[in-house]
Amino acid sequence: MLSAFFHIAMVSPTRQLSLRRAAVVHVIFLCALGLVIQANANLQTLTLASQVLIAVSIVEASIVCGWRLTQMPKSQALEFMLTSPVQPKRLFFAEAAVGLSRFLFVHLAGLPVILLLCSVGLLQYFDIWAVFVLPFIWGVTAALGLTVWAYETLLVKRVGEVVAIVGVIIYLVVGVLAGEHLREWLLALPTSVGQVIFDAYRYLHDGNPFGVVAYWMSPRRNAIVAWEMMQECCLIGVIASVVFFIRAAYRLQGHFADRHYRPFFTNRVDEVARIGEQPLSWWAVKRVMEFSGRVNIWLAGGFSTIYAAYILAGDAWPPWMGRLVFEIFEKMGGVPGLVTGLVILAAVPAAFQYGLWDSSTQDRCRRLELLLLTELDGRDYWNASLAAALKRGRGYLLIAGMLWLALWFSGRIDLSQLLVSVSAGLLVWAFAFLLGFLAFSSGYQANGLGSFLTLGMPLIIFLVYHYLGPTWAMLFPQGIVYATLLNPVSWPCLIIIPYTVLAWRMRRMALRRCENDLRDWYDKNQGVRVAE
Repeated sequence: MLSAFFHIAMVSPTRQLSLRRAAVVHVIFLCALGLVIQANANLQTLTLASQVLIAVSIVEASIVCGWRLTQMPKSQALEFMLTSPVQPKRLFFAEAAVGLSRFLFVHLAGLPVILLLCSVGLLQYFDIWAVFVLPFIWGVTAALGLTVWAYETLLVKRVGEVVAIVGVIIYLVVGVLAGEHLREWLLALPTSVGQVIFDAYRYLHDGNPFGVVAYWMSPRRNAIVAWEMMQECCLIGVIASVVFFIRAAYRLQGHFADRHYRPFFTNRVDEVARIGEQPLSWWAVKRVMEFSGRVNIWLAGGFSTIYAAYILAGDAWPPWMGRLVFEIFEKMGGVPGLVTGLVILAAVPAAFQYGLWDSSTQDRCRRLELLLLTELDGRDYWNASLAAALKRGRGYLLIAGMLWLALWFSGRIDLSQLLVSVSAGLLVWAFAFLLGFLAFSSGYQANGLGSFLTLGMPLIIFLVYHYLGPTWAMLFPQGIVYATLLNPVSWPCLIIIPYTVLAWRMRRMALRRCENDLRDWYDKNQGVRVAE
C-alpha cells in the first residue's frame, strides 16, 4: 500500500514540478543567506540566519506536506477510500509519509550549501544541528500541527483560539511591556508565585527553537548547556510530532464526516440578506474565513500597538516599562522593516487566491462546471476574489497604517515619505492580487507564484538593498516601502507612476480575459485524467 502512494507521488507531473520548484527555491534561498553571512561574518548574523532558517522550514513543511494533508478531506472522493478495507489511520500514515519524505528531499537539497559554508569556515560542522536538524524537526512539527488544527472539531478550535489569544496577551504584557523589568514587576507578588512565573517565562523564552539557536550561537554560551538545550528542544519537537501524527490519524474520518455530513443550521433570512446580489463574493469570503487567523492578527496588532505607543512616547516612555525589546528590534530593521513585513503578509491571500482556487484539477473542473453555467461573468469573479483577499489581508494593512501614522506624528518621517511609502505599499498588494488573479483565471497554480511574490521577491530586494544600496532597491515597490521610511524621498520614487499605470492596464486585461480564460482552461481539462 505504501509503495502505491509513493509511486503516485513520483509519477504525478504536478507534484514532481512542485517538488522541483520547492527544492530550487530552497537552494537559492540558502545561497542568498550564505552571501549575507559572508558579508557580515559575525555571531549576530549567524543567529539571525539560523532563526530565519527555522521560519523558512516551517513555511516549506506547511506548504509541501501540511497543505496537502489539510486539503485531502475536502475531496468527497476520499469517501471511497474510507469505506474500503484500508483503515483511515493507514491512509493518513501513507499520505503523511509521502508528504514528509517530499519535505525531507527539499531540506536535503540545501545540505551541500550548508556543508560548503562549513568548509569555508563560516559555520562549524557542529552547527549543522542548529541550521539543519532543528529546523527540519520543527518544520515537521508545524506541518503536523497545522493538520491537527484543521482536523479538530469546531469546539476544540474555538477553545484553542481563546487560549492562544490569552497567551498572546500574556506574552505582550510579560515579554514586551515588562521586558527587562519583569523581575521588578514580580516583586509585587508573593515570592513563590513571582518566582514560578519568572521561571516559566524564562523557560518558554529560552527553550523555544529560536531561543535555543540564539544561545547556541552566543559567544557567552556554555557548550554543555547549549548541547543539552538542543537535545531537549529536538526531543520536544519529535514528541510533539508523534502526538500530532497520532491525533490527526484518528481524526481523519471524523473530520471528513463533520465536513460533508454534519447538520447545517442557519437562519435562512439572515443568510440571504448577507448574500445579497453577489453570491460568489459571499461564498469566497466564507471560504477564506474558515480559518480566520485571528491569533496572528492579535499578535501582530498587539505588538505593533505597543511599538507605536513607544515611538510616540519617545523619551517620555516610563522607565519602569521595557525598552530592550524595542531596542533589539530597531537594530533588526525597526518600524520600516515591520511595516514592510505587514504589507507582505497582507499580500499573501491576494497572491495565493485562497477564495477561488481549488486544490486539484478535478475539484476545479467540478466547481467551474457549475459556475460557468450561470450568468456570472468576469467581473463577478474579480469582485469575489477581491472581497476574499481584502477580508483576509486588511487587518495587516490596518496595523501597518497605524505604524505609518505613528512614524509621522512622532516626526520620524515627513508627509512626502508617508504618502510615497503608503502608495508603494498599496502597489505591493495590488500587484500581488493582479498576478494572483491572472494565474487563477489562466489555470496556473498559484502556489509557486505566491511563494515567489511573498518570499522570493523580499529576499531579492533585501540583497539588492544590502549590496547595491537603497536607490536600486527602490526600483521595486517593496523596496520603496522600506527605503522611504529611512531616507528622504528622491527621484527613484517616481517609478511609482509607471507602476500605477501598469497596474491599471493589468486590471483592465484581467477583467477582459477572465471569463474566456476560464472557459478555455475548462475545455482543455474537463474529463482529463490527471495524476495529482
